[in-house]
Amino acid sequence: MDFIPDNIDDYVVKHSQNEPDLLKQLNRETNLKIMQPRMISGHYQGRVLSMISKLVRPLNILEIGTYTGYSALCLAEGMQADGQLHTIDMNEELVDFQKRYFNRSDFGRQIIQHLGDARQIIPKLDLMFDLVFIDADKENYNTYFHLIIDKLNPGGILLSDNVLWSGKVLKPAETGDEATASLIKYNRLLNEDNRIETVILPIRDGLTISRKK
Repeated sequence: MDFIPDNIDDYVVKHSQNEPDLLKQLNRETNLKIMQPRMISGHYQGRVLSMISKLVRPLNILEIGTYTGYSALCLAEGMQADGQLHTIDMNEELVDFQKRYFNRSDFGRQIIQHLGDARQIIPKLDLMFDLVFIDADKENYNTYFHLIIDKLNPGGILLSDNVLWSGKVLKPAETGDEATASLIKYNRLLNEDNRIETVILPIRDGLTISRKK
């Protein structure tokens, strides 16, 4: 769903920070070789994630949903020198692809990959996080929130992707559309939970920024 006209969108992208060369290569290879390349964060949203991370200066980052590793590398740009980024994904076929790009970056030793169900992995992470990014199966966004909220430091930032879901959240979910129903519930949860303060940015498919009080 286009929230602003294409010419304005093009202008915004052209007048935002350039995409680093490594990420250009990752973006291109994802689009050439990997299924569903529209899932990648891409140039503009990647620069938004990078900017937020640089403002937060997180020690520990948690990402739920790695895909090909583009967003992880963007978030890592703001990470402290002795920090860690833990990223979780269920797709075993992409682990080596992700690792190859992580190792080519400046953050290879700081990025820790987890393969499996995030609902099982998150409770085992004995860490507190300054920055969390949720970009995985929409049906479990609410579950992920409840798993991570007590692991988020006061003042920490939770980023949630695809919260506008191509505009589907504007109407009641159709029967069987669990993703839309979950996102409608999730957006209400973020707005009403008094432990956080939240704002939705209408960029790309919707990005929510929530700050823990």
